[in-house]
Amino acid sequence: MSARHEEGGGVGSGHGVRATEARYAIAQVGSNWRYRGVPAARQRGVIDFNCDMGESFGAYKLGLDEEVIKHVSSVNIAAGFHAGDPNWMARTVWLAEQQGVAIGAHPSYPDLPGFGRRDMTLTPEEVRNVVTYQIGALAAFPAGHRLQHVKPHGAMYNKAVGDEAEASAIVEAIRAYDPSLIHVVLAGSKWEQVARKAGARVAREAYSDRAITPQGTLVPRSQPGAVIHDEELVVRRTVKIAVEGRVVAVDGSEIEFDADTICLHGDTPGAVQLALEIRKELAKAGVKVKPMREIIP
Repeated sequence: MSARHEEGGGVGSGHGVRATEARYAIAQVGSNWRYRGVPAARQRGVIDFNCDMGESFGAYKLGLDEEVIKHVSSVNIAAGFHAGDPNWMARTVWLAEQQGVAIGAHPSYPDLPGFGRRDMTLTPEEVRNVVTYQIGALAAFPAGHRLQHVKPHGAMYNKAVGDEAEASAIVEAIRAYDPSLIHVVLAGSKWEQVARKAGARVAREAYSDRAITPQGTLVPRSQPGAVIHDEELVVRRTVKIAVEGRVVAVDGSEIEFDADTICLHGDTPGAVQLALEIRKELAKAGVKVKPMREIIP
């Protein structure tokens, strides 16, 4: 697995990214973010805001799902292969339904000890089967047994970004289960191309708290600055993606990053406050937050 495709948490201060982004045209004026040089016609009015949840297991609790969920529009719920179990799946689905948040499955390689972040060599049939199994398991819990979307986790997500066979197996599994499900993919990736060619409903994803390479892939967690912890920077980057469809890469270049949904990791330090601030600043920028089913045709 190429490390540059890595998804998930990590370490790093993000100060290098902050220094480069400061050179670009985002400034805080009064209490509102202002975007210089962006024609009004290009400013989007709606985005989905998603978060990975239900990643506790047994007596071990991970993240502050009950607080973060108040600020997001869609959740990706672990289905037992990297985290979660039947009780946590039921609790998290109930929580999402109580908050009126859209529900999606978050399937993974069968890797509980490694939290689904270790690459595994599975055949396309095995990938299809583990994805189908986890979608079906989670879909048993919501009212009506219907999900909005599927977003793979960790190493499975990473590999699909650049591996056509892996991406195809995931896409095939989701479409075979329910063609109406939305496929959450990294924006601009080979995976997006595969999903679109198959006629899938696609939500292009970006990340609030992850640094991006000039090639548009996620900086590996092993590198400093891979996960951005600076609250102000995370908020600025998120709103810039939602309004402009652009992001500053780690080398200081500004690249297009056209996204329908933006993910904030629930286990990122300060995630609750970050989610709150992101929602406040999106509103100030005139961006409405809606579940992806209301965005994706």
